[in-house]
Amino acid sequence: MATRSFEQHLDPSVTPKRILALDGGGLRGVLTVAILKRVEDILRQKTGGDAGFRLSDYYDLIGGTSTGSIIAAGLSLGMSVDEIRKHYFALGEEVFKPGLLSFGVLNQRYDAGKVAAALKGVFGDVTLGSSSFKTGLMVMSKRLDTGSPWPMTNHPKGRYFAAKEGSNAVANSDYPLWSVVRASTAAPTYFDPEAIVIKAADPARNLPEVRGEFVDGGVSTANNPSLQLVLAATVTGYGFGWQMGEDKLAVTSVGTGRANAQLGLSTGLQSVAAAHGIKALSSVLEDCADLVETMMQWMSRSPTARELDRDMGTLEGCHPGGAPCLTYHRYNVHFEPAWFKDRMDMDLGKAELDELAKMDKPKNMRRLEEIGIEAAKRFVQPEHFAAP
Repeated sequence: MATRSFEQHLDPSVTPKRILALDGGGLRGVLTVAILKRVEDILRQKTGGDAGFRLSDYYDLIGGTSTGSIIAAGLSLGMSVDEIRKHYFALGEEVFKPGLLSFGVLNQRYDAGKVAAALKGVFGDVTLGSSSFKTGLMVMSKRLDTGSPWPMTNHPKGRYFAAKEGSNAVANSDYPLWSVVRASTAAPTYFDPEAIVIKAADPARNLPEVRGEFVDGGVSTANNPSLQLVLAATVTGYGFGWQMGEDKLAVTSVGTGRANAQLGLSTGLQSVAAAHGIKALSSVLEDCADLVETMMQWMSRSPTARELDRDMGTLEGCHPGGAPCLTYHRYNVHFEPAWFKDRMDMDLGKAELDELAKMDKPKNMRRLEEIGIEAAKRFVQPEHFAAP
């Protein structure tokens, strides 16, 4: 197979363009890895069975939020899914060990230093401007001190990618990859924020250093980063300049499992104001995820589309302008007993699924992987992918 070079992956004239979007979700990212293994196997067969095939050969832009950013970064550097799996399991077992005083209220639950050390071990001294990348990358984070979402890419034409004459701003190309990914995974109450130097101190002009405080990209509308990736690929300011169209742009979106949205009525301690606030915030984040999926279905031809609700259905045929802007395949599981029974022919109780839905339990990783493998067999089909 003739693979695209890094430059060809980004070149708007080399079409069709393919985007891989990976959700956040903590250690539930094991589900993502299992699904990606089948995607890789299918695409390898479509390209002649070459053992050296990588997802970075097929996808022109790979992006992720939080745990998805770890996977996306590795894939964009040319790692195989098996390599990602090995790193992922090692990171999960090492990082998610709470300290004696870590309760997620006064102290973060886990040691962010262990995350940084693990990511440095995987990504070394690679920066966003490194020549090591095989394809495009977007990492979704949130700059908490300014309240602004930060999608960071390795595109040389990005507005803040290169240093500007006379400015003390640090070029995005100089950001260490491990630090950018650490920022994307800094889930509040789980890990401390990641500090990134935005502007270097300039004593000659009496300009102080400016640091940004970054947290998990899931604390935005882009825990499912598929819509943000489409914006990054097509909005002028990001530098990609890709065209939209059913035959020009394809998005593969992989989730980490949708938690049971049925919270029930508030009684007892669950009826106090603080509990209501937490439930409301959780509901808003779920609303953001649903809105992203709604927008993606609305814009696309989507053979994997799920029923969004009883009013809207799947949005089949409801395209803005009357025609699909892209093709879209979404793979995910729902931690609800009825869904597992109907879609996976598996009898799993609510208590077990609620436990599997937790984001920080290494003991769940093997079981989640088994579920991901089975889901991939059922939902990821060869006809979903055009031959390279």
